[in-house]
Amino acid sequence: MKQYLLQQASLMGLTMSPQQAEQFEAYHALLLQANAQFNLTRVSDDANEACDRNYLDSLTLLSQLEGAKSLIDVGSGAGFPGIPLAIMRPDIDITLIDSLGKRVEFLKSVIAQLGLNARALHLRSEEAAAKAEFREGFDVACARAVADLTVLSELLLPFVKIGGCMLAMKGPGAEEELENAAFAISELGGGEALILEAPIPGRSWEHKIVRVTKLSPTPARFPRRAGMAEKRPLTKGR
Repeated sequence: MKQYLLQQASLMGLTMSPQQAEQFEAYHALLLQANAQFNLTRVSDDANEACDRNYLDSLTLLSQLEGAKSLIDVGSGAGFPGIPLAIMRPDIDITLIDSLGKRVEFLKSVIAQLGLNARALHLRSEEAAAKAEFREGFDVACARAVADLTVLSELLLPFVKIGGCMLAMKGPGAEEELENAAFAISELGGGEALILEAPIPGRSWEHKIVRVTKLSPTPARFPRRAGMAEKRPLTKGR
C-alpha cells in the first residue's frame, strides 16, 4: 500500500514522504479495525481501491489550499477529506465535525495515534456555525458526499472568512447542482463559483470540486435550525 500511495501521489503531482505514506497505512488499519466493531464507513478490501477512492480522492483538494491556515471539514464521517489533508498539511489547523458520537470518538483516536494537527468535535453544522468561535472563522470549509450543493452552501459558507472559500467534492452532476444553487450561494455571501476537475490517475471517475469564494458576511439567520436546509432548500421566493 505504501508504494502504491507514493506512486499515485507522484502521478498527481503531489510530494508525499515515506512517513506520510506510513501514516496513511496506519489510518487504513484503524479504519478496518473500527469497521470490524461497528459500521463506520464503507472501506474496500482492496487496498488500492481504498487508496484511490478515499485517501487520494481527498487529496485532490490540496491544490485549493494555498495560503490556508485553518480548515473545517463538515460532516467528516470517517475522516474524509479532513484526515488525509491533516496528514499532508500539518501546517493547517484542521477541525472535523460530525453529528454521530461514535464517528467523532474514532476520529479523536486517529488524530491522537497519528499525531495530527487536528481536532474532532461532536457537533451538528448548524449548531457549530452559530458559535462565535466558529462563525466565519476558517479560511476553508469543505465537505465530501454530505448534501446537495444548495443545502451544502447553507452548511458551509457560514464558517468561511471573507476572502476564504468553500470546497464541495462532487461528481458528474456538479454543473447542474451549481446552477440550482446560484441563488443560495449569493444569499449566503458567496461570490464566484468554479468547477474544477479532480482526476485520480488510472480512474475514469468524473470527480469534481466546486469552489465558492466568500465575498460578504453570511446573514445571521443562516444556517437555519437543524434539518431546515434539507426540508426547505434556499431558493428564490423562500
